[in-house]
Amino acid sequence: MTEEKSLLAVFTDLDPAADAIEHLRTLGVHDDCMNIISGIPVTEAMLGRPSQWTNVPRLALGGAILGFLAGMFLAFLSPTMYAIQVGGQGFVAGPPSVVVLFELTMLGMLLSTFLGVFLDSYFPSYRPMKYVTEVSDGKIAILIECPDADEKKLTDALKKLGAESVQPAEAQHL
Repeated sequence: MTEEKSLLAVFTDLDPAADAIEHLRTLGVHDDCMNIISGIPVTEAMLGRPSQWTNVPRLALGGAILGFLAGMFLAFLSPTMYAIQVGGQGFVAGPPSVVVLFELTMLGMLLSTFLGVFLDSYFPSYRPMKYVTEVSDGKIAILIECPDADEKKLTDALKKLGAESVQPAEAQHL
């Protein structure tokens, strides 16, 4: 069984980093084995990477449905449980019920979205992380997990593509 090695390549600009990612794909490095570390927001489309899958929209929809059901209970079922007849009016008033339905639907969606983003980002993380200080200065790093045998080939290719430095990476506590 081959041993895995972590390489950290630092680039000064976004274009050479995008070219390096494309070239790494041609060398047989899968997208799951590459991680981009950047101090600025960089979308997947800017680097030609596939978009990441997230469950946050489903969780938001589920929270909205639960909030709507809670609003239905408060607006329509609770007045019939404790019936107070006042001057021949109906038990359920229309306009206040719409407000209660809307507010609880939005509250359910907001809470489930927050919880989904919180859980999806694995925050807080207490495990050691791979990081390089140059990223804070606006540079872009690519962390590559590769077999030990491919280390020399990938290092040479990344240096030719404009990497400022390519070095083995170690996990450190931040």
